[in-house]
Amino acid sequence: MSRLLSRYLQSAPVVMDSGLATSSRPGMTGIRIVIPGRRASGEPGIHKHHWSRWPKVFAMIAFTLPFLTTVAHAAPETVYFKSADGATEIVGYLFRPAGAGAHPAIVLLHGRGGPYSLNSNRDCTLVARNTASPCNANTLSKRHAMWGEFWASRGVVALLPDSFGPRGEGHGFGRFSHDDPERDNVNERTVRPLDAEGALAWLRTRQDVDANRVFLQGWSNGGSTTLNVMTRQGAKRGFRAALAFYPGCGKSARLEDTIRTSAPITMFLGSDDEEVNPDYCEKVAERSLAAGTKIDVIMYPGATHDFDDPGEKRQGVRGNVTAKADAMAKAAKVVQGP
Repeated sequence: MSRLLSRYLQSAPVVMDSGLATSSRPGMTGIRIVIPGRRASGEPGIHKHHWSRWPKVFAMIAFTLPFLTTVAHAAPETVYFKSADGATEIVGYLFRPAGAGAHPAIVLLHGRGGPYSLNSNRDCTLVARNTASPCNANTLSKRHAMWGEFWASRGVVALLPDSFGPRGEGHGFGRFSHDDPERDNVNERTVRPLDAEGALAWLRTRQDVDANRVFLQGWSNGGSTTLNVMTRQGAKRGFRAALAFYPGCGKSARLEDTIRTSAPITMFLGSDDEEVNPDYCEKVAERSLAAGTKIDVIMYPGATHDFDDPGEKRQGVRGNVTAKADAMAKAAKVVQGP
C-alpha cells in the first residue's frame, strides 16, 4: 500500500483545486490523493495522506497529547437501555460533559475484543444489571476510556454500549475469530446494528442531548457495524454522521455491497492493517460514492489496525502516532464542525 501511494504521488499530476493540492488516481472518478499541509475543501473522496509536513504533524500530536498518557478520571456512569431488538437490555457507559444544555452526542461501538481491558475480561461472561462482573465501568480499555473522555471534554455526550456482555460474551473474541460460531449471536450485520439504534433512541429521550445531533463511531467489528447501521438507516432521520475506524469490509461483514445513505460517512484506514484488508473498504467506498453517498476514506500510510490505541505497543509505530493525531482532529471536526 505504501509503495502504491508513493507511485501515485510520483506519477500522477498534481492539480490545484481551490487551494488544495490533489493528485488524481488514474481511471477513478471522484477519487483523489490529498497531501496534508494544504487546505482541504471538504469534498468527499478517497484520501491518501502523505506525511511530509512535519510541523503540521507536531501540531496534531499536540492536539491529542493529553490523551496519549494515562490520566486518572472518574468512571463513566453505568446505564441500561433496550436494544431495538425489543428484548435485550444493553449495558452502556455514559461520559457526560460539564455544563447544562442540550449537547451533541455520539454512540461508540467497540470492536470484536469488547469494551473492556484485556487485563480484566478473560473470565467475563454475563454483564448485566444486578450481576457482579470484573467487566464494568472501571475496567474499560484505554482506547474506549480515552475516546469517551475526549468527547466529554469537548461538550459531547458519549455512550459506549456493550453488545457482548448482555449476551454472555463479555470476554470478547480474539483476532481472526470472525468465523467462530460463538460470534453469531453478536454479529455485526443483524444483531449489533439494533443495539446502536436502541442507543440512538435512548439518547434522544435525554434532556441533555440534542436529538438532532447524535453521531456514530465504531472500531473494527464496531466499524463494520457502523457501516451496516448507515445502510439500514438509508434516507431516514437517524445518526447525523458516522465515523468508521478500520472496519472489516469483506462480504461476510457487510449487509450490502453498496452503502446508500443520506448521512455522511468517514472511514479511517491504515495501509499496514494486519487484521482487515483496507482495499475492500476502498472498493465499498467507490461503489457508494458512485451511488451518491457522501463518504470520505482516509488512508494512513504506515498505520496498523488499532492505530488510535493509546497503549505503548501501538504508539510505538510512527505511522500510528501521526494517524491517531490526525484522525482525532478530523473526528472532532465532523462532530463539532470546523
